[in-house]
Amino acid sequence: MNRVIIVFIVFAAISCNILQKKESKQEWRTLFNGENLDGWVPKIQHHETGDNYANTFRVVDGKIQVNYDDYGSFDDRFGHLFFDECFSSYHLKFEYRFTAQWQEDAPWYTFRNSGVMIHSQAPETILKEQNWPISIEYQILAEEEEGTPRPTANMCSPGTEVDFEGEIAPQHCLNSSANTYKWDEWCQGEIIVYSDSLIIHIVNADTVLQYSNPRIGDKVNRIAIADPAIKIDGKPLTEGYIALQSEGHGIEFKNIKIKEL
Repeated sequence: MNRVIIVFIVFAAISCNILQKKESKQEWRTLFNGENLDGWVPKIQHHETGDNYANTFRVVDGKIQVNYDDYGSFDDRFGHLFFDECFSSYHLKFEYRFTAQWQEDAPWYTFRNSGVMIHSQAPETILKEQNWPISIEYQILAEEEEGTPRPTANMCSPGTEVDFEGEIAPQHCLNSSANTYKWDEWCQGEIIVYSDSLIIHIVNADTVLQYSNPRIGDKVNRIAIADPAIKIDGKPLTEGYIALQSEGHGIEFKNIKIKEL
């Protein structure tokens, strides 16, 4: 066979393989199977990683549910349910709605308040008494009082910093331009993440917030306790884990899927 033809065939095969890998990487992948919590790891304050205290995170009718039926007092048991894989650049989609359940001894701000954490530290690196992981939060809120605006899809920064409109965000939470939604209304959240550059928040197909340069730091909000080997101020957050939050109010999640970019 002609040497030029051989080279062409080899080049074509390599190119095809690269293209197939690129296409497969861009396909949507389901993170929650709708049946159990396989692939997910809980970390709840006052408890060791992997201890799903009082069955806080459970699967009910094909949804991941944060449920406090088996709790006595809340006792600051701020929790997070981590998908057990690290991601860098991706498009995440999920649906959520609150339930009527609220632990009244939880802090006042937890009422109809939850979140999805991104670029988080690994669950096994979170200290037993640490309340929140070092991460960026897509904050989920619902209407508290009828007629009073309370936008969802905000950004909060536990142990982290971001830039907003060209300078460091001056407060712990940045409000989005989202609408206010009823607590029992299903909403679709989306987060587009480009490593340590741009992060975009979307709710019900509307882009409501953009910020950049996520990094570890406590100029805005200090984590009460964290391993200094993990909390390296100024370190860019180029990747991390995704987690669903439990901080006192019941919530349900479904149709959780991701496409790597």
